[in-house]
Amino acid sequence: MKLILRADVDSLGRLGDIVTVKPGYGRNYLIPQGLAKPATKANLKAFELERRKLQEQADSLRAQAEGLAERIAATPIEIEVRVGDGDKLYGSVTTSNIGDAMEAAGIDIDRRKILLAEPIRSLGEYDIEIRLHPDVMGELKLAVVRHGGPVVEEIEEPAEKAEAVEESVANAEDAETAEA
Repeated sequence: MKLILRADVDSLGRLGDIVTVKPGYGRNYLIPQGLAKPATKANLKAFELERRKLQEQADSLRAQAEGLAERIAATPIEIEVRVGDGDKLYGSVTTSNIGDAMEAAGIDIDRRKILLAEPIRSLGEYDIEIRLHPDVMGELKLAVVRHGGPVVEEIEEPAEKAEAVEESVANAEDAETAEA
């Protein structure tokens, strides 16, 4: 089935391209969504008249995507996660977690646009790509940090520990003799 694209479609073509697709894809998705029209002579003439208006809309969407990309680059996101021994995460950080953190920061974006090869399973800083438009990619600075901040463990000296135990035993004995 030959169609004229009325919008840019990922992995298919750009506005104004004449493409050949399987009939079901054209009838059930592209045409009902308004992304394409059948490539007839009448539709070709009508499309030429409509092309300028559609191109302006596409340019407007691209400009919005570029503005959003700048806003994303200027807003670092931090996600706190629980970790176990050896800084191993309980679970992982996925596109849903990243999308929720971005929404909390005031950037509303579809999580399916976040390109993450595999879930994040360790602490650190990451550069995450986000497809905002077929021509515009945004880059997000993501920091995955320990929940509650860094763990600071105090190491007691064995002698100090022994003195503390002896002192608590002496206090307990004094309390018992005072009761008697």
